[in-house]
Amino acid sequence: MSVVGFDVGFLSCYVAVARAGGIETVANEYSDRSTPACVSFGPRNRSIGAAAKSQVVTNCKNTVQGFKRFHGRAFSDPFVQNLKSSLVYDLSQMPSGMTGIKVMYLEEEKVFSIEQITAMLLSKLKETAESALKKPVADCVISVPCFYTDAERRSVIDAAQIAGLNCLRLMNETTAVALAYGIYKQDLPAPEEKPRTVVFVDIGHSGYQVSVCAFNKGKLKILATAFDPEMGGKDFDERLVRHFCEEFAVKYKLDVKSKPRALVRLYQECEKLKKLMSANSSDLPLNIECFMNDIDVSGKLNRIEPIMLSTPDSMFHFILEAYYNCPKELPYPDPIIGQYIIQKVVPQASGESSKVKVKVRVNIHGIFSVSSASLVEVQKSEEEEESMDTEQSTEKENESKMQVDQDEQKTPGAGEQENGEKKAGTEEMEMPTVLSDSVCVFSQDRDALSLKLEDTEVWLYEDGEDQPKQVYIDKLMELKRLGQPIQERYTEFEERPKAFDDLGRLLQQYMKIVEAYKTKEEQYEHLDEAEVQKVDRMVNDVMIWMNSKMNQQSKQSLAVEPVVKTMEIQAKAQELFSTCNPVVTKPKPKVDLPKEENPSEPNGPVNTQENPEAQPSGTEQAAANSADATEAKPDMDLD
Repeated sequence: MSVVGFDVGFLSCYVAVARAGGIETVANEYSDRSTPACVSFGPRNRSIGAAAKSQVVTNCKNTVQGFKRFHGRAFSDPFVQNLKSSLVYDLSQMPSGMTGIKVMYLEEEKVFSIEQITAMLLSKLKETAESALKKPVADCVISVPCFYTDAERRSVIDAAQIAGLNCLRLMNETTAVALAYGIYKQDLPAPEEKPRTVVFVDIGHSGYQVSVCAFNKGKLKILATAFDPEMGGKDFDERLVRHFCEEFAVKYKLDVKSKPRALVRLYQECEKLKKLMSANSSDLPLNIECFMNDIDVSGKLNRIEPIMLSTPDSMFHFILEAYYNCPKELPYPDPIIGQYIIQKVVPQASGESSKVKVKVRVNIHGIFSVSSASLVEVQKSEEEEESMDTEQSTEKENESKMQVDQDEQKTPGAGEQENGEKKAGTEEMEMPTVLSDSVCVFSQDRDALSLKLEDTEVWLYEDGEDQPKQVYIDKLMELKRLGQPIQERYTEFEERPKAFDDLGRLLQQYMKIVEAYKTKEEQYEHLDEAEVQKVDRMVNDVMIWMNSKMNQQSKQSLAVEPVVKTMEIQAKAQELFSTCNPVVTKPKPKVDLPKEENPSEPNGPVNTQENPEAQPSGTEQAAANSADATEAKPDMDLD
């Protein structure tokens, strides 16, 4: 298996592979290293890449490009609604409320999601990579703009899964640019020296990104990024198109925007004109034959004319913002990432609201998730309790509150146990998680165990100072009777997720091997089909069992006996391993080489059955061996 990189842009895509000691951008079937990000639908087939690009004019209503900006956006999003009027193809609302694209495909009207369209493009890029590497491609890295939101990143991950790709990482384009610059640089400062700071400015077709990076040998650090997702090369094209639409309306009395095909042709010519103006300061002509109503149109433009959307002040402003780590605030229509429900949160005994501590994570793709939530219990310190017992005061002076985190609690350190002193004020009290509410013990059981522990501690330092051994054993057994079930549930609570993860990884491993066998990979062609089917059935059965147990356990209170224990999960994993591993690790059969008819060895033929007379008797053989040993003695070094 090989890992490839896909740079999926607004207009074009690139495929890169690591080989021959470097990074190579592979060419497609047209010997072009750039593949247009374009998909075209026809009455009999669909075209992707360069073949689709050639149909932009002839099949404009069913040729889709520029769909990258619709990832993760709802159809009602103002951003989408504003763009509808400038698109040649039609947008439609999906049943989920997200944006879809309506086309005529196989002589039927169909609506594809943005993820499906992107998956079609990724499938084409996957074929290009496989053709260059001469081997299957499954793992990949995909570049995304640094300003992509959580919803947009999830949408790209979904598209990769539809295309049969395992996306190892969504890499920000700013990070990829910096990595490409520094990975082969030999003159970077040493790790202990002051880093070299480099500013990267990326003006793409639909977005503008700036990043500030610090480089040392073997180390890259992104200091800051800034961006404008509404500014890019398309805005230059848009201004040129708008200029010529106005000019042709006056000069030829043509309404260019009323004809989608004419508008697409004008966009193409304006893009060519823009590239010419970047290298020429003289007047440049624009000529289009049979543009509209059999009318030839012409015009000219000079880059000195102030119609370009390009201001040095704007670029300098963005660089300063990036350098001082103050990125431009660009509000998104829907800032809500997701909604999460935390159950079993009840008010505290005093009637005050309970505090909930939520742990959130951002994975390597930049995708947000909630990993856990725990209840924070407020307790009083020992000093306050003693004061209330002796003075019977209703006032709570110098109250010391302890915050017990049910998710990250540890036993007190040895220093605290020896001193027995508590700090005044608010602090996070460390104590065993097994005694926290709503985790592995009910409130009444916790109170009973706490009282028993306190009574035993008092007895130990008073009457229990000098007692027979059996008395201590009985006291210990009584405490274990109350605390052991709680400890066991807590141990299960800690170890069960890892056991499920190990089983899940084992299932994924065998599922990949079964899939590789079905796709006739050479590594597994020698396996027996019946045995592979047995592995497939076993994997499916264990998967169903695991999902069922996980669902049942998620609905089960942690303060009662678990639905499934770690030992059962490990036993199931061992059963899966014992059944599947001998099948998938079965070695390829060895191919016997043909035997020579006239072997050169002086000892005669190997197969003694063909020449039984040549086989010496046991006595003769023993004598020969003895003679050989006797002759060899003079050549040996004897001690």
